[in-house]
Amino acid sequence: MLRGRESDQKAIDVLLDQARGGRSGVLVIKGEPGIGKTSLLAYAEERARDMEMLRGLGIETEADIPFASLHLLLRHLLDRFGALPEPQAAALAGAMGLAPTRTDDQFHVGVAVLSLLAEVAEDRPLLCLVDDAHWLDQASARALRFAAHRLHAEGVVMLFGAREGFDPAGLPELRLTGLDDESAAQVLADAAPTLTGPMRVRIIQESAGNPLALLELPRAAELPAYDHSPLPLPERLRLAYAARIGRLPQDAQTALLVTALADGGDLNVVTTACAELGIEPAALAAAERSGLVRIAGRHVGFAHPLMRAAAFQLSTYDLRSQVHAILAGLLRGRPDRRTWHLAAAATGPDETAARALEEMAQRARDRGANVSASAAFERAAELSEDREPKGRRLLSAAVDATEGGQPQRAQRLIEAATGLVPDASARTTFPTLRARIASAQGAPHLAHELLLKGAADVAGDDRAAAGLMLVEAARNANRLGDADGLVEAAARLRALDLRPEDDVDLARQAALGMATLLTEGPAAALPIMRELVTRGSRITSEMHSRRINASYFALQIGDFQAAWEIARAAADECRANGEVSKLAVLHITLATSEIFLGRFTDATATASEGLQLTAETGRPSRAGCMQGMLAWIAAARGDADRCAELAAASQEHYDANGIVNGLAWAQWAQALLDLGQGRYAEVLDRLEGAMAGPVRHQFQAVHFAPDQIEAAARLGLPADQPLRRYEAWAAASGLDWAEAVAYRCRALLEPDGERAHDHFCTAVRLHATSGRPWDSARTALVYGERLRRERQKSAARLHLRAALETFQRLDARPWTDRARNELRAAGDTSLSAAGTDSLSTLSPQELQIVRLAAAGRTNKEIGAQLFLSPKTVSYHLYRAFPKLNVTSRAQLAGLDLT
Repeated sequence: MLRGRESDQKAIDVLLDQARGGRSGVLVIKGEPGIGKTSLLAYAEERARDMEMLRGLGIETEADIPFASLHLLLRHLLDRFGALPEPQAAALAGAMGLAPTRTDDQFHVGVAVLSLLAEVAEDRPLLCLVDDAHWLDQASARALRFAAHRLHAEGVVMLFGAREGFDPAGLPELRLTGLDDESAAQVLADAAPTLTGPMRVRIIQESAGNPLALLELPRAAELPAYDHSPLPLPERLRLAYAARIGRLPQDAQTALLVTALADGGDLNVVTTACAELGIEPAALAAAERSGLVRIAGRHVGFAHPLMRAAAFQLSTYDLRSQVHAILAGLLRGRPDRRTWHLAAAATGPDETAARALEEMAQRARDRGANVSASAAFERAAELSEDREPKGRRLLSAAVDATEGGQPQRAQRLIEAATGLVPDASARTTFPTLRARIASAQGAPHLAHELLLKGAADVAGDDRAAAGLMLVEAARNANRLGDADGLVEAAARLRALDLRPEDDVDLARQAALGMATLLTEGPAAALPIMRELVTRGSRITSEMHSRRINASYFALQIGDFQAAWEIARAAADECRANGEVSKLAVLHITLATSEIFLGRFTDATATASEGLQLTAETGRPSRAGCMQGMLAWIAAARGDADRCAELAAASQEHYDANGIVNGLAWAQWAQALLDLGQGRYAEVLDRLEGAMAGPVRHQFQAVHFAPDQIEAAARLGLPADQPLRRYEAWAAASGLDWAEAVAYRCRALLEPDGERAHDHFCTAVRLHATSGRPWDSARTALVYGERLRRERQKSAARLHLRAALETFQRLDARPWTDRARNELRAAGDTSLSAAGTDSLSTLSPQELQIVRLAAAGRTNKEIGAQLFLSPKTVSYHLYRAFPKLNVTSRAQLAGLDLT
């Protein structure tokens, strides 16, 4: 019976009841050792006897074995892998070591786990329990967290029990604290009904409401002096367990050590290892009778992890080495576990064990388990006899620690490798690695300096390596809006005199193109960028990063359709191949293109999914850009509260990492909101402030120039600088829509009525075939306003109606209101309130799903593409049908879903 946990039990009951109704739920139960996490998981298991059940466990000795915990959780479901989409089944089989690994994208495994959980829950709800989650290997933890984030309508409940140290990554948490005094007294009375009054009070005080302490401290022969010391409660409990273990016969203590070191608690492995040590089965039986271990079927395990820690710490180093050696001999069919036991058994340098660890590290790296690979490389270095392999292995460990998101550990490993790695290798590898670490630690300017210095050091010996460092320095400076840093990196690149055979030609041209834009302007830079787009659009799927660059430069030159098409092709391949981690950066290009193409609903769906992916894949640096774009769309649609919230979040990301793209969107969004609501002075203040900072070097500075010009014109102020900025870019772009916007800007600033009319007419003509509805409507609105003021009401109504229809379609409410008010002022009395666009009532995810369903995709195919379960797809379709006034999938094909 659980005392004092009624509210926690109710939270679990709610999740289980929701699962029985088809909804999924996740809860991370966190707290110190002994606080009751495992008991609550047991409570959930007892209450879910009508449900399917999966049980998993983080095991401290397996924390460096990739996907070890996932294997433990899913080991009874191997026969269900065939029900998954083939790429997912292959990814999961590779993670479990059942097949060769096809991709190093560990999040593809998370997609497969999601599909597998949904498959298991197809017939009845599923409860998935993962205890001691703080000891999950990182590859398993990432896969499970990804799946947990994506659960929705499968009827799955996932519960984690974890101490501090497990990152819930935004999953719902339930934090357990100590029991109140009344509940603590009840637990103590149940455990030790004969305990005397003073001792009872002391134990309640010492326990701080920790249920395990209330159960275990009375078992001690006496409360020793350390109970009055500042030792943390887990250490007191461990010492109490150590005292209990110390009272057992020596063979039973050794049997406990074998159990502590044997991965996974396989009873056959434990008893065989004990036999090799000359220990009879009776010793393990004695340990079981003491209550320290539990034997169930073919599994043996400690009643609590602190008992395992106590058994380990009471043993000698020599005995532990002997046990590890025996276990290594028993696990020849499980190479990763055997390798770690070999390493633990080594008492000094051991090149055989080091090579085995290096091979294991490479297997982990191939499976995308960089943290596990780093740990194996580091231990291999510790066992290395010679300097050269030791340095090489430390360097590999540092690389994987960086890839695995452990920059501080990577820094320590680099320092350890210094002096052991040959000078040539160190000079080409260390600067790039140190720069990546600096970026990860929030020091991007230091990263830039490290790259410049590293390139200077190797330029005489390895031009290609120096070129790659300078390219990365240029990219880094561009992300930071550091014009001087970008120009300096580009100047050094030119001086290197790289040749095509150096294999950095495209990257070099990209860096030079960005620098040329700053130093010589768009007339010189855009032709370079245009060539990069042309070359990039012909690149094969294997050259993913080059296609990303091509789509980026398509944005720079204003060819948003090309940018969208290049990025969409790359994104489709990533979805088909399950390369989840590569999608977020593509979503930036896709959403940007959709905004400029006037597809605001699409852009909302794309940026929303991108924002979710940045959280799920641990890439927060891209979140600011997604939030900035969503803020811009909210501004265009007049949602002031959402615009402010998203802009503030984007600003926070800029403050944290210095990446300026999101800030540019956020500042523009706030100005656009002001413009739509007629606050023209605020528009100028915001955008002039933006131009005084790093945003002035971002491409958004070109595209918010027309907003500056409109605000200035309405205030009767000049706008020479923003006009020159936009005209120079528009002329270099050679694009009709850009010229149309330039003519609109000239018309707004033109005092002569006839010349202004000519400019507006030219703008309208160029807009006619531009495919840019937002800009076209903006031009029609201001032209109609001018015609109305000049009393040309009939002509004004023609343009104002066109503007109104477009703004309504885009759901741009402030602009719709302006167009409607101007139409009324122009004498149009036939206006009626706009009907609600059914697409605008759909959530971003519903819109994605509806479009794919209309194209004939099945729920399973849609789920595979969007990384959702088929049941979640069905749930969203069920919600979308009434909004679209349809009752079946077949009717979707007849709707205009653009």
